[in-house]
Amino acid sequence: MTEFDTGLPSIRQIQKYIKDKQKIVIQLNTAETITGQILWQDPQCLCLSDKSGQSLLIWRQALVYIKPSN
Repeated sequence: MTEFDTGLPSIRQIQKYIKDKQKIVIQLNTAETITGQILWQDPQCLCLSDKSGQSLLIWRQALVYIKPSN
């Protein structure tokens, strides 16, 4: 099991997005882009609430980038 290191800058940045309820854009390695709000994270996954309010479980290995939505 991978340990969840909350000291890493990437983990802290995602926690800030969660705390601020920041709308974000995620690109997956399939070239699909998803917009929504990150609800939580763990060592393997992120849970994202999309525009329709549906929760999506996204594996970290599938991520290309995460950025704030304008």
